[in-house]
Amino acid sequence: MSTDSRHIQLMDTTLRDGEQTQGVSFTPVEKVSIAKALLQSLRVDRIEVASARVSEGEKEAVTNINEWAKQEGFAGRVEVLGFVDHTRSVDWILETGGEVINLLIKGSEKHCRVQLGKTLAQHTEDVLQTVNYALEKGLKVNVYLEDWSNGYHDDPDYVYGLMDNLKDAGISHFMLPDTLGVLSPEEVFSSFSDMCKRYPDLQFDFHPHNDYGLATANVMAAVRAGVNAIHCTVNCLGERAGNASMAEVAVVLRDKMHMQLSINESHIVRISTMVENFSGKRVAANAPIVGADVFTQTAGIHADGDQKGGLYKTKLGPERFSRTRSYALGKMSGKASLKKNLEMLELDLSEENQKKVLARIVSLGDSKQTITTDDLPFIIADVLESKNYQHIKLLNCSITSGLDLESTASLRIKVMGTTHLASGYGNGGFDAFVDAVNKIMEEHDYVMPALADFEIRIPKGGHTSALTECVITWNCDGELRKTRAVHSNQVFAAILAALKIINMQLHERGLNQA
Repeated sequence: MSTDSRHIQLMDTTLRDGEQTQGVSFTPVEKVSIAKALLQSLRVDRIEVASARVSEGEKEAVTNINEWAKQEGFAGRVEVLGFVDHTRSVDWILETGGEVINLLIKGSEKHCRVQLGKTLAQHTEDVLQTVNYALEKGLKVNVYLEDWSNGYHDDPDYVYGLMDNLKDAGISHFMLPDTLGVLSPEEVFSSFSDMCKRYPDLQFDFHPHNDYGLATANVMAAVRAGVNAIHCTVNCLGERAGNASMAEVAVVLRDKMHMQLSINESHIVRISTMVENFSGKRVAANAPIVGADVFTQTAGIHADGDQKGGLYKTKLGPERFSRTRSYALGKMSGKASLKKNLEMLELDLSEENQKKVLARIVSLGDSKQTITTDDLPFIIADVLESKNYQHIKLLNCSITSGLDLESTASLRIKVMGTTHLASGYGNGGFDAFVDAVNKIMEEHDYVMPALADFEIRIPKGGHTSALTECVITWNCDGELRKTRAVHSNQVFAAILAALKIINMQLHERGLNQA
């Protein structure tokens, strides 16, 4: 079938199938918030919000969603999973103000025979009883053919028989699920092509699962075969490996198949974050579209290419999803990565100072994988204030601290070309370091000045892995002097700041003696 551009409905089942993810249970308030965001902001075509008869909390949530949907003009776009139980599921949905039932029926002969102990004819009779009751009560009826993918593979005549029995029953959507996620794209295309040709007047939905990591590819195959409605979830939530990802499906259908969709992509990431927070299931940093790192260039050569002509940009631009591109700072950074970050901060450094800052970034990258743009002002201040005095140089240092125990510091330090070893003790790692350094510096007739102030800062954002800036104010015989240093470990940031004051004073002493 031609894949000429046509409108594809997206039905989001985050609140029903997504809630079958291990450990996920949305509160009524959370369900209402997600439903509103999906319909009003993301503008999906339909949402499936619950299973009938589950709990009173579920009933409360569905009632509130339906009340809001009617007020805002979304009536008929809220769906609830129901069961072949004649009146019970239908009445439950009616009591919540619902207008659509998605009836779960047996789409494989094995399920029908083994789980229900019934023949196709008996199951059809039960299904039609519930369908007719729902239609009499004014509900729109869709049906799920549970385990359809295996049913079609194992006994297609059962599937055809079921469809023949139901095709004239007034059912709006026949929803064909790959319940166990077993299909390949080729199998999806073949089976849906057959179904669409056999029943050209019926509306088919595809409900994929991601057990083989093929959900998005399978969606493409289903649309190519003629399907016009796809089920998916936010953040790929769902049983086992989850369902098809809403974000992936949306961009693939638009970019790769040129299909028309209703959704507003600029809200995808915001809603992904909402669902992440409510579900407690974290999104992988490299998840397409919504992952924290997917619009970050790490390699310096990529930043250089973007700087010179957008060589590493694609249709999946961050602005499309209300995000921004960033350029990681670390040991793989190049001059272009630094320039991109300086532009974001509206900072201008000379070529010489850029080289110094980049060298420090690369060095820090060996101990901290990624340095953020927020870290950059600390690094710049530290580098530009630094003097290349090497009168004292830290060769090695070990700090040990414990609860209700004195901290210890073991040092190897080179002073004026001579290597010294010393240990110190104190109330904390920095105090122990100062004790050890003073023991070494006694031989050089030097005592560290007293602290007038001591400040530790991290960039805004509160990340525990952030670089730490230590600014120490020293009382140097009545004159207050400041040194600063940056390190991923706050104790070592303080140690580096302390070494700076020693270097400065030793240098000045040498000048005076000269």
